Amino acid sequence: MVHVVAHPETLYVGTPAYLIATENPDGSANLAPASSYWALGSMLVLGLEAAGQTAENLLARPDITVNFPSGDLWRSVLKLDGTTGRNPVPADKSRYRFEADKFQAAGLTPEDSEMVSVPRVAECQLQFEARVARATPGLGESYYMVEAEVLRVHADPQILKPGTLLPDPRRWSPLVYQFRHFFSTGIELGWLPKSPTADAPPPA
Repeated sequence: MVHVVAHPETLYVGTPAYLIATENPDGSANLAPASSYWALGSMLVLGLEAAGQTAENLLARPDITVNFPSGDLWRSVLKLDGTTGRNPVPADKSRYRFEADKFQAAGLTPEDSEMVSVPRVAECQLQFEARVARATPGLGESYYMVEAEVLRVHADPQILKPGTLLPDPRRWSPLVYQFRHFFSTGIELGWLPKSPTADAPPPA
């Protein structure tokens, strides 16, 4: 194998796309697509643009929901591209247009949450209610690293392993964002020995 020096336009090698809901100053909900994400224990770390309404909202009002669309919702996610809840639109977001109702713009349905003030996305089969614990400006202050504690997880029963409350990765294909393209997860290749949803030891 011979490698060459590559110059990718972005470093999104393959991360889950998600929809984050926050509360606007007037109490309405803002909804935005994002894909910078990782989790450890009950904590999420989200990478979010500093200039967006999402960051402004969660710095002032820490309740959020993080909603994970499946592959069939990619068009709804795409409808939010180029929209902003900021009015007037910031000068550095000139390609964006203001949308007051992001749920309607995406053709999605708000669903009441149980532990936070902002809604979930009803069409997403996996939803997290969370509260921001810390937001750290990144280098150059163009983004925030947002740490949020998950308070409650909601799942469509169809994606759970029968007889359990465990999400089964064989029953759900999250939307993955990879080098500006959308994919669903594909063929299962293996699993960790500690997986609680595996039916057998991993293949040798």
